[in-house]
Amino acid sequence: MESSGQLNYMSQTKCRQDSPGSPVDDSLGATAVLQIADASRPPRWKRGLDLLLTCAFLFFSLPLWIICFVLLRLTSPGPALHWSKRVGQNNVPFLMPKFRTMQMNTPQVATHLLSDPSECITPMGRFLRKSSLDELPQLWSVLKGDLTLVGPRPALYNQDDLIALRTEAGVHRLTPGLTGWAQVNGRDELEIPVKVAYDCEYMRAMSLMLDLKIICLTVVKVFRADGVRH
Repeated sequence: MESSGQLNYMSQTKCRQDSPGSPVDDSLGATAVLQIADASRPPRWKRGLDLLLTCAFLFFSLPLWIICFVLLRLTSPGPALHWSKRVGQNNVPFLMPKFRTMQMNTPQVATHLLSDPSECITPMGRFLRKSSLDELPQLWSVLKGDLTLVGPRPALYNQDDLIALRTEAGVHRLTPGLTGWAQVNGRDELEIPVKVAYDCEYMRAMSLMLDLKIICLTVVKVFRADGVRH
């Protein structure tokens, strides 16, 4: 359970235009492109960027898809893909595909809540998570519109604390993302109130330049395997 101090901090971190101490570089988001009242209607450039870059990523990553699929089928019983129930825009649930990194019948909870994640992970799972290759199938969700390239990472359907804080702050109105401002600022290492605070700041300062910055930082973080606990 989060401390009362953390929850207090989060309650003061609303997604306002005048929120102090923004972690977002003002040179990238001095004037918010997306007003809070219009959070559920992203700007046209965002969908265009999603389609353009996702198609490019799919084309160049196709050999990796094939390799991951074959190795998963050879090293672990069960399907190569796992469809995870996630919370989407406006808290509407959807199914999100990932390359399966856990053994069959592993409880669907956040990894840090498992008593011993190392016992549940597949032979290929640790590598896929460290390299973030398990996230590749989510490009399909971007094409469908369930995800956007940059936005708050979708919560598991049973992450009640995260869902509640995002709803209170208004972040739930954003389309969740393949990567996000919180991911490039700590990922798994962030406590939930801090993660939601970063989501708020992204909502306040969303812009094309900020999205491009986050995508570039994500590539660097992936190569370094930064912020991955398990």
